[in-house]
This record gives sequence, structure tokens and C-alpha cells, in this order.
Amino acid sequence: MIWTTKITQLLKIQYPLVMGAFGGWGKAEFASTFSNAGGLGIIAALNFPNPEEFRKDIQKVKRLTTKPFGINLSLPHHILEESREGKKTQERYLEYVDIALNENCTIFTTSGYKASFIGKRVQEAGGLWFHKCVLIKHAISVEKEGADGVTLVGLEGTGFKNPLTNTTLVNITLAKKMLKIPIIAAGGIGDARGFLGALAMGADAVCLGTALMATNECPVSTKIKKKWLNLDIFDETFHNKIYKYNIKNFMAPSTAIGHRKTLVTIHKLIEELITEADDILDSWGFNNNEFNTLDI
Repeated sequence: MIWTTKITQLLKIQYPLVMGAFGGWGKAEFASTFSNAGGLGIIAALNFPNPEEFRKDIQKVKRLTTKPFGINLSLPHHILEESREGKKTQERYLEYVDIALNENCTIFTTSGYKASFIGKRVQEAGGLWFHKCVLIKHAISVEKEGADGVTLVGLEGTGFKNPLTNTTLVNITLAKKMLKIPIIAAGGIGDARGFLGALAMGADAVCLGTALMATNECPVSTKIKKKWLNLDIFDETFHNKIYKYNIKNFMAPSTAIGHRKTLVTIHKLIEELITEADDILDSWGFNNNEFNTLDI
């Protein structure tokens, strides 16, 4: 089946699937494998304290795939003040942007606090800028700042939380009514029904994070992966980590891990997800050879 959404058209990818920005892990091998499987792989620039190592990793991913891939820059979760230190930090981020642009990268994602200074530089060079946030009001602000798309993370996701974060269902259904730019859904999505559900709610693509932790290519020890696969997402301790406001980041999977039972390759995970989605659509009586959300 052909999958046609605003995101597949904009990014020129086969499936409306975007790789999460993995701090410490989002590098050439991981990202290129996801791109080769039909999605958009992501390299996290800040995984490379030395900017020249970042340049080498971009060159490496271009040797490993001819498919589109993106660059992520995660900003501090606070304003970069117009002080000497704040300007120095902004210059550091823009150095990474310029390296990527000089390597002909055209897709950039940001997260954290306001990133319009990055988006402006990217778009002036003819690139695309997507920002990740957890609140719809922030997504509206990003749209006003000219972003080409937004990733909205629901409460089911992992990592930093905002005390006003809503669920993925609330985020995406309301964002569809309130935004004009493409929407990428994130937070607790780990199987075909979650994938289709997100598209039905109004998303133009799905961001996979935790689901990719249960793959052979994820550069985490097998011991940790098996521990995650055996997690009880209904356990009180896990529940508190995920659903309660926490200003600290923590190394834990999202609720999407509940859908993963065994380690598989990224190609296998995506193949199974898309095949199952096709089967579900068939069972609902959808008999077209194209899934198209452009007019919805």
C-alpha cells in the first residue's frame, strides 16, 4: 500500500514514520537503518561534543543510505538569555547547523525551548524546520514562528514532563483543529493500531522512540533491552515515572514498550507494523491501494 500524507510528501519518505532523537544513540548506523527501512532516520548533533566528529558522522550516514535523514538539535528547557553566555550557546548550536547545511542536509528537528533562531537559519538555506513540544499552546507559537511542522508528545511519552501535558489523544485531535502545519504524533505509540490511531486522530506521521529501543540496532546493551521488554507498564513505580510531573530526565522507556515482546531488527519492526496496519485496514473494508490523508 502507498502511504500518502503531508509528511511523506514533504520529507519524501515511504512511510509516515519518524525516528525519535536519541541522546547518546542517534548516530549514523542507527539513523541510516531507519531511513533504509522507509522512515526518516535522525542524527542527534549533540551526541558529538566535537563538531568535526559530527561532520564525519553525517558523511558516514550518506555512505550508508541514499534515503532522506534529519538532524536534531535539543535545546535547554529554558530561555537562552541575551547574555554573553547565552549568545555563546546559540553560536555553538548554529555551528552544528552550518556544518549540516554545508553537508547538504535539508531536514532539521529541534526540541526544548524556543528554537526560532535555528529555524530561521535552516529555512534561509532552503531547509525544513520541525519543532518538538508537549503543549498545544507551544505548537501554536511554533507555527506562528514559521515552523514547517511540529511533533507533539503526549503524556504517555518518556523524558521531561510539563505539568500541563495532555495525553497523545487529546494533543493530536485538538491540534488537528488548531494547527495548519503538519503534525507528528509521539508518546506511547508502539504498534500498528497506535500508528493507525494517530493518523486517524489527525497526525501526518508518527514518531517512534521507545519502540526502537527494542531493536537489535539500538546501541544499548542486550541486558538493558531485555529488562525493558520485561517491564510491567501497569506497575505503580513505572506508572509514577511516566504519568507524574518530573523535572528530571530519566532513562526509561515509554508505555510503548508494552507492545514490544521480543528483540527484532528495525526492518522487521517496520515491516510488521506496516503489514499489520494493512491487514487491519483490509478487515475494516478499506480496499484502496493508497492510504491518503491529504484531504482529511
